[in-house]
Amino acid sequence: MTQDRDTPLPLAGLKVVDVATLFAGPLIATLFGDFGADVLKVEHPRGDPSRNHGPAKDGVPLWWKVLGRNKRAVTLYLGSPEGQELFLRLARGADVIVENFRPGTLERWDLGYERLSEENPGLVLVRVTGFGQKGPYASRPGFGTLAEAMSGFAHITGEPDGPPTLPPFGLADGITALAGFGAALTALYHRAAHGGRGQVVDLAIIEPILTILGAQPTIYDQLGIVQQRSGNRSVNNAPRNTYRTSDGKWVAVSTSTLSVAERVLRLVGHPEVVAEEWFQTGAGRAAQADLLDGYVAAWVAERSRDEVVAAFEEADAAVAPVYDVADVMNDPQYRALDSITTVSDPELGSVRMQNVLFRMLDTPGRIAWAGRPLGADNAAVYGELGLDAAALADLRARGVV
Repeated sequence: MTQDRDTPLPLAGLKVVDVATLFAGPLIATLFGDFGADVLKVEHPRGDPSRNHGPAKDGVPLWWKVLGRNKRAVTLYLGSPEGQELFLRLARGADVIVENFRPGTLERWDLGYERLSEENPGLVLVRVTGFGQKGPYASRPGFGTLAEAMSGFAHITGEPDGPPTLPPFGLADGITALAGFGAALTALYHRAAHGGRGQVVDLAIIEPILTILGAQPTIYDQLGIVQQRSGNRSVNNAPRNTYRTSDGKWVAVSTSTLSVAERVLRLVGHPEVVAEEWFQTGAGRAAQADLLDGYVAAWVAERSRDEVVAAFEEADAAVAPVYDVADVMNDPQYRALDSITTVSDPELGSVRMQNVLFRMLDTPGRIAWAGRPLGADNAAVYGELGLDAAALADLRARGVV
């Protein structure tokens, strides 16, 4: 999805300051940048820890190329009076600031919302923490892993006889970033529609993942049921699982509706179960998961993955191959959508990465550049604040930038 530079961007004109680290907070700012906001990444002179996370190529951090895309990069030590004054000057022109310090840290630096809003009444401050700005856990260090555990996600993930299972990627952080992007846009809409003042968004990483886990709290409240691990099976319907093919690959099958379940069982050679009374409800089918899984698994095991997918598609039944990242990069549907796009980069030549999150046909987003080197925009950004080369060199020598 490569757009002409003259294509209008929906968030053009917004200014976002990203002073968060690692994943949830910075990803909120990345989403703003993907849709045209002017995003300024403010890092400690040592750099955001994500620059040292995961693989690098020839010393170039690859996670950073994605997380830092569409952001101008400056360094600033907020623990110094000079750094705090420069940050205030940056905040005066910002629409949104994203931070993820522990509660009270900005206030200790005299950069809390009361001070920031005096300088900029329209400012939206997105505060991302593990546990929120109040409560008995507020001061604890918080990471996505803890949210994945405390939300109940890990408890219901994994095989019934196995341990609670954590995701092998930043799931809670990613969900929090999507929520934070929506929350910030909601606050900006309120500012535009109701008087021009900004506000604080208090975003706890433990909450967005809890929201998407479905009706578990309501079911527990009303029925006292605690959902348990069921592997790849669903507690609501069957067959729903992953099945191994004759060529050693895997497919995933879902039958969330009765009509699809009927088509699957007819396809695998067991139309007799379709007429059973228990088959008519998802709960009834889930209770017979061993039987139904056995029928599907035996049929799939005799065919290659391509044969299984083709047969399911012909039968209008829901199936998908279980992909690794190499499969994703070569899939024709992802290619048609340009879901993995190529970005020119002065350090790597070119780099492929996930495209912008969604397609807007009139005002699409775009990736103008991948993550930039540490402090790459110090001279330009601080020059906009009136600092000349000598002043910047002095700040650098004293560890402020």
